[in-house]
Formats: sequence, structure tokens, C-alpha cells
Amino acid sequence: MTSVGLVVPAFRPDPETLAAYVEELDEELDARIRIEVDDPDPAVEEALQDVPAEVNAVDTRGGKGAAITRGFEALVDGVEVLGFADADGSTPAPSVGDVLAPVESGDADLAVGSRRHPDSDIRSHQTITRRRMGDAFARVAGRLLDVELYDYQCGAKALSSDTWRAVRPHIYESGFAWDIELVAMTAALGRSVREVPVTWVDKPDSTVSPLPTALELGRALLRSRHRAKRLAGSRLHSALADPDGTALVDRTGYDPADD
Repeated sequence: MTSVGLVVPAFRPDPETLAAYVEELDEELDARIRIEVDDPDPAVEEALQDVPAEVNAVDTRGGKGAAITRGFEALVDGVEVLGFADADGSTPAPSVGDVLAPVESGDADLAVGSRRHPDSDIRSHQTITRRRMGDAFARVAGRLLDVELYDYQCGAKALSSDTWRAVRPHIYESGFAWDIELVAMTAALGRSVREVPVTWVDKPDSTVSPLPTALELGRALLRSRHRAKRLAGSRLHSALADPDGTALVDRTGYDPADD
């Protein structure tokens, strides 16, 4: 059986919701679960004391991408497949299993959960504004990147540990744009990407602020396109390349001795 590590990134989560979701994941999946909490409060830490998962907390908000990267680095040497699921539980545990499946079977290097796929089962919708912004972003991303998907930002993805080791030096985005860069860089490396329809239950108490996040995603999409083209060998983008600084994996400061 394929070994799986699952990261649940959380920033100021509802303690009861998160604890119940992790219990659901543990019951449904045969996975090593690790919760990465940014800026925790005592209620969250207390609620997570008895959950069937490893819990790592940092005192500041590093961003969703930084949290997942920390978790992946903690798990990668002990598992064959890595995945993550957002802490609000919008993607039910069985659908997280559906996302893991193509990577576990070797049919895909990266599996991307999708709320916008025609076969997805939407139990409760986002607001009209969020849906329209998400649809517009997906259309633009599909034109700018070398992989066309219905949904780039759904909070459930999985990839092989080998793919993570290949792609991690090329990831720089630390926030919500981490997803789009992961997809772009995986495709640029010639790895296979599979979109997987999911069941989706919208959580209206999301910590995502629509307009600022949309603006940041737009800027990050352009950066990701540039880095992906350069990684794929584009002479033009190589000539235009600016120094990217330090890759995210080298900025997270993860040390196995801390566990």
C-alpha cells in the first residue's frame, strides 16, 4: 500500500471545525496527518490536543504556501505521496481520497481537486462575486500557463514525493498563490497533471479576503508564467529573468530536529 502524508494548513481556524475535520480525514484515509498552524491561539491548541495528527504551530503568519511547504518537508522522507486539504473542511474526506488516488496509483504526478469541473458535486455555493472572480481567474490562467484546468485554487491537491523534490526549488510564492505556482512548475518540468472533480461545501467564514487576494493572485500568475517559461527553456524568458531571491523551501526554516 502506498504511504501518504497529508498536510492541513490552518490560520486562525475554528477549533471545533478543524478538530472534527481531522477526525473525518483520519477515519477515511490511511494517511499520516500533520496540521500546520500559523499564529495559533490557546483555544486552537487545546482543541487539537487529542486529534489523531501531528501538530506544528508557528507564532507568525507565514502564509498558506509556507505552511504546506513546512508540512511537506516534515513528511517527504517518510511517505510516497504528499497531499494537503484546507482546514475549513470544504473538501470532504472522501473527495480528498479521490484526489490522492491518481497519484497513489501512479496515473498522475500531480492531482488537482476541482470545484469547477463539470462532474463536481457542489453542495453549497460560494457567493456570486467569488464564483465570477474564480471563473475569470481560471480562464486567464488557462491562457497563460501550459496546463489548462477548470480550477487552479481548490484546497485539495496531491503529488508524489518524487515530484515534490523536483519542484520545490522552483516555488517562491508563500501565500494563496502557492497553488498556481505548484501547478505551473510541475507542468514546466514535464510532469503529468490530473484534474479531479470533488464534492464541495462552501464555508462562508473563510479567512480569504476576495479583492486583495484576487489582485495578488493576478500578480502571482504573471510571475508563475514567467518562471515556468524560463524553467521550460524559453530563451526570451531566460533573457528577461530577474533574480528570484531564495526559494520558499529554503525560507521556511524547517528543521527535523524541531519535531
